[in-house]
Amino acid sequence: MKLSIGQHSTAGRKNRNEDSFGILMPKGSLLSAKGVAITLADGMSGSEAARIASDTCVKGFLTDYYDTPESWSVQQSAEQVLGSLNRWLHAQGQSAYLARCGMVSTFSAIILKQDGGHLFHVGDSRIYRLRDGALEQLTRDHRIPAGKGQSYLSRGMGADPDLDVDYRCLALEEGDIFVLTTDGVHEYAAANDMVRLVTGNLEDLDQAARYVTDAAFAAGSNDNLTCQIVRIDALDRDGEAAHLSGLSALPFPPPLDPGMILDGYRIIREIHASQRNQVYLAEDLLSGLRVCLKTPSLSYADDADYIEAFQREDWAGRRVTSPHLLKVLAPSRERSCLYSVSEFVDGLTLRQWLYDHPEAELATIRDILGQLAKGLRALHRREMIHQDLKPENVMIDRDGVVKIIDFGSVRLTGVDKQGGGAMVVPGGTQSYRAPEYLLKGSADRRADLYSLGVLAYEMMTGALPYGKGFANAASIHRLDYRPASRINPDVPYWVDGALKKAVAKEPGRRYAVLSEFIADLSKPNPAFRPFEQQPFLERDPVRFWQWTSLVLAMIAAGLLGWVVLLKT
Repeated sequence: MKLSIGQHSTAGRKNRNEDSFGILMPKGSLLSAKGVAITLADGMSGSEAARIASDTCVKGFLTDYYDTPESWSVQQSAEQVLGSLNRWLHAQGQSAYLARCGMVSTFSAIILKQDGGHLFHVGDSRIYRLRDGALEQLTRDHRIPAGKGQSYLSRGMGADPDLDVDYRCLALEEGDIFVLTTDGVHEYAAANDMVRLVTGNLEDLDQAARYVTDAAFAAGSNDNLTCQIVRIDALDRDGEAAHLSGLSALPFPPPLDPGMILDGYRIIREIHASQRNQVYLAEDLLSGLRVCLKTPSLSYADDADYIEAFQREDWAGRRVTSPHLLKVLAPSRERSCLYSVSEFVDGLTLRQWLYDHPEAELATIRDILGQLAKGLRALHRREMIHQDLKPENVMIDRDGVVKIIDFGSVRLTGVDKQGGGAMVVPGGTQSYRAPEYLLKGSADRRADLYSLGVLAYEMMTGALPYGKGFANAASIHRLDYRPASRINPDVPYWVDGALKKAVAKEPGRRYAVLSEFIADLSKPNPAFRPFEQQPFLERDPVRFWQWTSLVLAMIAAGLLGWVVLLKT
């Protein structure tokens, strides 16, 4: 992304300037993950702390926004930061010293990320877009008329403990010009004058911003005057893809044999091989640590989607940390080919564990599920959804520590263009895949809860709640939950109730959070009743509707018989 920037601010006819503004263009991965932030704030006039409030909004936002996790969406990151800033400003404004001063400010920001513009606005400063000679106001003024041509600010940073921020996302085009102004400018400078002054000074946008504020001053403005101008000269439309996939960078590695050395890693042995990838145990000759090298299959050398997914797994794994997630490592040296490096987990998969422990105790199962829930929670806090939780993607080491592995299907909300688009149904085994992927093509974190519920059911029964799972939309309506206690009588009725709720076909009927599910596996929930006390419809919906249909058919036949008798 290439931008041209201009800005100018002056106190105007006032004794001091209470406006604040700033632009931050980061480097490296932050530019792709977070974009460029342009901010403008106008402290509430008449307040002794007006400049403190506006400075806090701008400086605090530019500092804290870029400290949020890279996996978070622009909207979540910005609203989280603005909410914290608002609460601080409001609390300060309620203090004994500042109660008479107030800590209130308008705030407008636009974040330019790849081909999306994300607008955040509260108050009466404005953001315009100048495209093809037409000036369009993108924000609305939060003011309430008070009669006799007067009005007052209805919303502002620090005005209330709860913040209501306008958010808007729009597509960007090369040549777009964004103009940010405080009310001292746009209430006096005519729109056609702003267009003329900006388009006539494209070679010097600082001068254009100065001319706009001068025009407002000449028109009689008695307020502070601030104008920012940002022109998009070039869009890096492939920036995210390049960041995640490395399409331009690295060739596929050759098959690796024990004893070979690749970029300072000595191959010890092959751990796993499939049609899609190979995993090797290796020694880092620099540190002496044992690690795992995962290499892509040569069969997919020309598959751009596969390469992107491979690199996405590496990118996601390095941005989340938990004892219950596989630790993906940054290569200690420059890579000569495409591979990923992770910690070596000396243990076995949950699938093998299930083979070895067909009648595991409930307490042991609860411990494993609790660790899995912690790993999922770490992903969800980073706004990631695993989407492929199954026994083959869970490792248990020799100390009993459970780790979720394989981030190839992870959904990263923060790097979805425009904050998230259509989602492709992820790969993996359909037995563990939530039904909403088939119905909607998308899902939220409750899909991971569903998969965890299926794992819990399988660990307790050796079977699956819906057999082989949902192959198509029709099967979702056809298949019903099989009570775990029917397969394993040792499963308590209240545990069965928790399992049923976790794997409910409708996401809204599942647990809202993972901790509730784990809690209900640990102690009886009064809402769950023994199987024999449940209504017939819940115990056996198929037989219920069969009997209902039979009764209705008999009633219909009887009525038909009466009609025939009456006619005769």
